[in-house]
Formats: sequence, structure tokens, C-alpha cells
Amino acid sequence: MRRCDNQPTLCWVTGMNKQISVRAAFFAMLTALLVGIIASLAIRPPGTAAVSTAKAGNERQQIRWRLTSAFNTNLPVIGEAPAFLSETLAGASAGAIVLEPFEPGELVPPFSITEAVRDRKVQSGFTWLGYDQGRMPASTLIASVPFGMEPWEFMAWWYNGGGRELGEALYHEQGVHPVLCSMTGPETAGWFRDPIEAIDDFAGMKIRFAGLGGEVIQRLGASVTLIPGGEIFQALEKGAIDATEFSLPVIDQMLGFDQVAKFNYFPGWHQPFGAGHLIVNLDLWNDLVEDTRAMIDVACMAGVSRALARSEAIQGDVIREFADKGVTAATLPRPILERLREVSREVLDEQAAADPHFARILASQRRFSETYGYWKRLGYLPRDF
Repeated sequence: MRRCDNQPTLCWVTGMNKQISVRAAFFAMLTALLVGIIASLAIRPPGTAAVSTAKAGNERQQIRWRLTSAFNTNLPVIGEAPAFLSETLAGASAGAIVLEPFEPGELVPPFSITEAVRDRKVQSGFTWLGYDQGRMPASTLIASVPFGMEPWEFMAWWYNGGGRELGEALYHEQGVHPVLCSMTGPETAGWFRDPIEAIDDFAGMKIRFAGLGGEVIQRLGASVTLIPGGEIFQALEKGAIDATEFSLPVIDQMLGFDQVAKFNYFPGWHQPFGAGHLIVNLDLWNDLVEDTRAMIDVACMAGVSRALARSEAIQGDVIREFADKGVTAATLPRPILERLREVSREVLDEQAAADPHFARILASQRRFSETYGYWKRLGYLPRDF
């Protein structure tokens, strides 16, 4: 083969003297790749019955669902996730799969999404499953765990360590199907009006805190309340609470916490990872044909990757500007972290003793982390290197 002479586009001459441009070759390769992906979605284990992937007239299954969210869509990462999912599915399905996002409270209260999906008040929801803690204690384990897994470790456990099956078993009992659809790194440890210098500083504090971390803080003498994200600033500004945690620095700043509470502490011990899930009414999920389910799963896996990449990319600039705003960003003293870890272990063990689902999921996570630890300790550079 040789390059074509006097041609602006790089090409090759075959034995038949046919010229194929790089652009044409690229699109031919892309077409072959897409065909392969579509074909792979149809693969099923030998012996299983074929499931129709189309409705009458060879048309794709049509889905029109309302998608209620626990987070305002103007919030970076966590608020963007439902919109990304909706746009991705609409585009990939050529408009056959439509999930229409709604703001928190438009259809149902943000802390009641699971019940609304179960009862088919809405077909689907996007939420942090730790909000179900009151009636489903184990839900927090697939949302965030104090001193638990980091994001990539949780993803490894969910997709390869049995986590997905345990999460589905937990929620299928509620008539709901969960799909991991978003992931963030750690939150901050909280925004405080006054510095935190000793564990006793939590005693008597009025603080907004979610999940198992809230139980830990409460055990240390704080008065804990759970407030939706959109209501936190007002409570903080009016003095109804002295401190709060909510999300990533970029989100907390957008909500105005830095205007009232000038001490932002790290690390996010209570939420080393933050998992967001799409939840679908189980009967509706079971009614979906195989390729529609596969498309939702793939779109959510894309959402996990996108959210984690974006959440990691945009925090540094926010923290760098804290000093100009009079905000002190600091690490909690090690004695405080050690005491928080000790109390967290007590809370986790007590919850496991009281709830079989909690016990199974926690045991699975601990087994996975023990094995993963060999790789984690040896495979990565030390944090202080």
C-alpha cells in the first residue's frame, strides 16, 4: 500500500485502485461497533426464552414516565443526574423512552419518593436511598456508610461483589426496583458557626445531619434534625440549626452555607461515597422488555461514571476560593475522627443485630473491604506521597 499522491485526504490505494477516506473508514468502524453493541444486548444464557424487544410493527417499546427527584435540577452533579439520564435515554432510544424530570415537591415530598413509586403515584424517582432509613434501616448501607467504602470500592462491590443483588432484594420487598445511577466522592464533614476542637463540642449542638452519621452525632450529644436541601439555608440563617452537612463543597456553597457558617470541616467521614439511585415501580420494571431494561442499565452506568468524574473535577476550585470569602477549610483533629469511628462501629453493629437485611448487607461489605484492602494498600501510592 502507498499514500495517494496530491490528495488532501489521507487514503490508501487497494489492488482494485479504490480510495477510501479516513472519515469513511471511521464511520464504517463506528457503524460496526454500534451493531455489535445492539447485538450484545440481545445475548441471553442458553435455554432461556427469548423476550420480544419490540412491539407490533417492529417499533421499540414506548415508555412515558414521570421522574420525581430529591434534588433540585440546578444543583451540580446530584441535581444534574436525573436530567442526564432523561436526555441519554431519549437520545439512545430515538425518543421511545421518555423520563420527564420533576423538581422536589412538585409531585411528592423529597423524602417520600420510595413510597410514591411503590404506590405508583409516580412511575420512577431519583433519590439518595438513605432517606428511607426510618422504615428501612438497611437502605443507608447502599447510600453511604460512616467510615465505609470509597466511591470506586463501593462500585466494585455493587457491580462485582454481590451488592446489586442485595440492594435489589431489599427494595423488591417494597415493590421497587433500584438501579445505581449516580456516584460522588465524599461530602464535607459539615459547616459550623464555631470551630470544632474537641469531641465535646458536638454536645448540645443543633445540627442537620442525614443517614447513620446523624445517629453517631446524636449519640455524642447533638440535637439532630433532617431537613431537605432546599430548606437548610433558611434554617441555618434563622438559627434553627447551628450547623449542617449536606453535600459536596460546590453544592453547599451554591446553597449559601458559607454565608452563615464560616468553618467547613473535612473529611466526609459520614459519607465517603454518595450513591444516587433510579428507582422504578417493580411491576412496571417487570413489564419492560429486555432491551429496554438493558438500555436503562447502560444509561445509569454512564450516569455513574459522569457524576463521579464531574464531582471530582470541580471541588478544588471551590475550596481554593474559601479564604477569599472568609471561610476556614480544615481537617477534623485525629482524636475526634477516632472517636467518631468508634461510635460509628457501635451504631453499625447495633443496627445489624436488630435487622436481618442490615446484617446481611453490612457483612457483605465488610468481607469485600477486607479482601479489597490487600489491593488498596499495595496498589495505590500513599496519600501523603
